[in-house]
Amino acid sequence: MRFMYVVSAKRLKQFFIIFTALMMAIGIAYMEKETISAFTDGVSVGVMKDKSPQAIYKVDTKEKKLALTFDISWGETRTQPILDILKEKQVGKVTFFLSSPWSQRHPEMVKKIVDAGYEVGSHGHRHDNYSRYTEEEIRTQIGKAHTILSELTGKKPNLIRLPNGDFDKRVLQTADSMGYTVIQWDTDSKDWLNPGVDQIVKNVVTKAHPGDIVLLHASDSCKQTHLALPVIIDKLRAEGYQFVTVSELLSGSQVKTQEVN
Repeated sequence: MRFMYVVSAKRLKQFFIIFTALMMAIGIAYMEKETISAFTDGVSVGVMKDKSPQAIYKVDTKEKKLALTFDISWGETRTQPILDILKEKQVGKVTFFLSSPWSQRHPEMVKKIVDAGYEVGSHGHRHDNYSRYTEEEIRTQIGKAHTILSELTGKKPNLIRLPNGDFDKRVLQTADSMGYTVIQWDTDSKDWLNPGVDQIVKNVVTKAHPGDIVLLHASDSCKQTHLALPVIIDKLRAEGYQFVTVSELLSGSQVKTQEVN
């Protein structure tokens, strides 16, 4: 009887170890399911458990709303024509991402953008790939731009499109800790390639969709944007689209992201 008691105790211990391991495996699998990466393409933030910072590419909506966005990092001549077209076409809501050195050199243009009621986001300070920087350097670049744009616009920006659209998880985390949401795009006009007016129009109009964020530029290197913009506006309106700011697009919508390595 004593021998049988020893065997039973060993079996009971083995069963307990196996049962514990099984419960731990189930727990880990459940946690992994609940914390699917925030950067998986097509995943809606509204239903995700992962709270890690994300870069926003588009929003999930059935409403025919989209955001035209314009990056400006340098130049003297392209911004005014863009503003003139937006006014002529009565487009009252777009988002400009301004680099702070350009803004310092052109405070009068910044004022025109603000006075027109357009949304201003940050395009950083130094136009470089921040993923190559240390966390301290990333914080310095975003911080410099924040101070300059806040002084020039009278409002603290909370959206940022990083120079060259370059970032990694460290950049996202640093930007998030400074109160910023990183904004990318889902439709690239490719106006920066100067491929021709018709091609720029095609790049936008054929790919535009509800909840879209469209990348355009108002820097001097993009020589055809102001020629393509009126056609883009007319064609999108003909398809029933309404133009909103990025902040309005994000408000109350499920955000779409992409994987960041």
